[in-house]
Amino acid sequence: MINDDRPISRFPVVDRIADLPPDIRARIEQVAEKSGFIPNVFLLLAHRPDEFRAFFAYHDALMDKPSNLSKAEKEMIVVATSAANDCLYCVIAHGAILRIRSKNPRLAEQVATNYRRAEITPRQRAILDYALKVAVDSARISEDDWQPLYAHGLTQDDIWEIGAIAAFFAMSNRLANMSALRPNDEFYAMGR
Repeated sequence: MINDDRPISRFPVVDRIADLPPDIRARIEQVAEKSGFIPNVFLLLAHRPDEFRAFFAYHDALMDKPSNLSKAEKEMIVVATSAANDCLYCVIAHGAILRIRSKNPRLAEQVATNYRRAEITPRQRAILDYALKVAVDSARISEDDWQPLYAHGLTQDDIWEIGAIAAFFAMSNRLANMSALRPNDEFYAMGR
């Protein structure tokens, strides 16, 4: 049975959107209008406005810009690396987005559990292999790790992007884990 009284976070969260700075309030209202709810990460970070702005500016620069990586591939990176970092919030939240972007309701669970056995292409497997190395063993990355990516037509800019997404979400995973950020119940049903 779900305990709806569980806190969103062990750190303070914003409880009145109306009291936020206008730019942050507008961003949260836009997300709420599109999704039908406010993701808990917005409520957590809104309590720290400068960090909210910096976090979402970098998030948007990575996840929203046109790229040789599809939006679904970017979400696969987030889900696979978040699973490796034991981040429940990001696996659940971005798993929901991955189900929607991939139009495959099975894919998020496959990627989170064992991407090597998931219904993905060899190109996507190479992307995730590299992303996982960035997430868990970045000190040992060399140009040799790029060869499988080049073999699938990815460029040095694409390799940077894969690594930057993995690195950004490693930070996000750590913030979510240290704050015990609870996934919104709405995420569990999305894209099914």
